[in-house]
Amino acid sequence: MTTTPTVSRATAVAARATDLSKVYGHGETQVVALDQVTVDFRQGEFTAIMGPSGSGKSTLMHCVAGLDSFSSGSVRIGETELSTLKDKQLTQLRRDKIGFIFQAFNLLPTLTALENITLPMDIAGRKPDKQWVQQVIDMLGLSARLSHRPTELSGGQQQRVAVARALASRPEIIFGDEPTGNLDSRSGAEVLGFLRNSVRELGQTVVMVTHDPVAASYADRVIFLADGRIVDEMLHPTADGVLDRMKAFDAKGRTS
Repeated sequence: MTTTPTVSRATAVAARATDLSKVYGHGETQVVALDQVTVDFRQGEFTAIMGPSGSGKSTLMHCVAGLDSFSSGSVRIGETELSTLKDKQLTQLRRDKIGFIFQAFNLLPTLTALENITLPMDIAGRKPDKQWVQQVIDMLGLSARLSHRPTELSGGQQQRVAVARALASRPEIIFGDEPTGNLDSRSGAEVLGFLRNSVRELGQTVVMVTHDPVAASYADRVIFLADGRIVDEMLHPTADGVLDRMKAFDAKGRTS
């Protein structure tokens, strides 16, 4: 198999990691979670990150999203270098330029669906673009659920609210950490379809960590990590193709 330690193309870039490393501990207890990773996440593209357990896929997403620090290298969101930002500036960047979708939904139970959707903008003191928010709500089929609280919604509906919240502020990039991990297959397919449509119809940029080949098949490309390094890339992925690639990684791990 041909390895691709660097994944990059000449086009508009929403986020970029260059020689990114993340090391935990020292000496004999040292663990290298990321080992000089270089990757671009291009605007208007849906990228899935996959790899065996412990490969560094979640660490990569957390570092690029500004949720975790890194040991060396560079991370940029647009033209902004994360390592130059103070904590307050980093918080503001995450709030203004990045959207997040988590496996656990992370909705506030005392707020309605609409209040959860607009919460980040309310906290920032920014007025939502009503036309844009309505477009997102319509795309996600949430118009009839806006006055409902999370306990009155199904798991799939709650995750759709979380997707709407991530899209509502029109961030430069959205990161999803196993966003369908707590959903049944039908609800998961709906949410993945909405994410794909947000890229194709709204021009959004989405980066998703997943272990599921079916989920990865919704993306425009898949980046594969192993032992903290990017080892392969697949364009226009299919579920079977991703599964075969993952099986090859597993077989290599068992024989190494």
